[in-house]
Amino acid sequence: MFIDATGLDERAAYRLLISVIVPRPIAFVTTVNDAGLVNLAPFSFFNGISGDPPLVSIAIGRRGRERTKKDTLRNIESTREFVVNVATEELAESVNLSSGDYPPEVSEVDLAKLTAVASDRVKPPRLRESPINLECRLVEIHELGAGPTSLVIGEVLRFHVRDEILSEGVVDPAKLRPIARLGGDFYCRVRDLFEMKRPHVPRR
Repeated sequence: MFIDATGLDERAAYRLLISVIVPRPIAFVTTVNDAGLVNLAPFSFFNGISGDPPLVSIAIGRRGRERTKKDTLRNIESTREFVVNVATEELAESVNLSSGDYPPEVSEVDLAKLTAVASDRVKPPRLRESPINLECRLVEIHELGAGPTSLVIGEVLRFHVRDEILSEGVVDPAKLRPIARLGGDFYCRVRDLFEMKRPHVPRR
C-alpha cells in the first residue's frame, strides 16, 4: 500500500505521521509570561540537534481552527527563555494532565501539583520532580508550513541531572525511566533495553 501525502488533509497527515515516528521523546517545557505566571506543556516533536553548542529543537503547532499561538510559544517569543524537563514514568499523569487546552491564566504546574524551583541562568523555573532539567536560551524560531508550525531552537545553558542517574558522565536509562509518545493516545515506557557496541573501523 502507498499513501500519497499530497492527497491527505492536515489532520490525516498528522495522525499518520505521529504513528510512524515512534517513540518520540517528550519535552516537558516550563515558560513564564510577562506577568510571571508559569506555563507547563509537553511537546513530542522534540530532539537534540547539536553538541557544540548544545542545541535542542521543539516544534510547536498552532491551537485550534483559529491557529492561535500556544502559551509556550508566546512566552518564548517574549522572554527568549525556556526549560526542558525530562518526562519520566513518575510524571506520566502530570504530562497528560498538562496537555489540556487551558486558558493562559491557568498554571499547569499548580494544576498538576508539581513544584517549580528557581533556575540558575534563566527566568522560567524548572520542575523539582523531573530528574533532568535543561535551562535554555532561544537561538531562533523558524516558521514552517501552512499551519504554521514554529520550530524553536534553543541553546542549553545549564544541565541539572540527579547524581543517582549519572554514570561516568552519561545518564543511565534504566534509572531515568523516561516515557515517550506513540500514535493516538498511546505512550510507552523505556524498559526493555539492549546494548550494541559501535563497530571499530581503523583509520587508513
